[in-house]
Amino acid sequence: MESFSSNSARSLIGRNVNLHLKDGAVIVNVQLTRIHRVAGKNNNQIEYIPQGKNKATCIPLKVIAWAEMLNLNLMQTAA
Repeated sequence: MESFSSNSARSLIGRNVNLHLKDGAVIVNVQLTRIHRVAGKNNNQIEYIPQGKNKATCIPLKVIAWAEMLNLNLMQTAA
């Protein structure tokens, strides 16, 4: 299985996802906004905004195992 990389993250910018971390935790329903390129090897960070919030947060790409894309249309019809 491939690791989560900046190419994977770039394809999900602007979409709502669940971020599954390597330690088993899940960050639920966030919108990926941009990638911060930091000097050095494997220091890139992804910026995300949690659903219903305005403040962006960054997390290193190397701690993310994979991202699960969400379909918000299903969530809105269920409510």
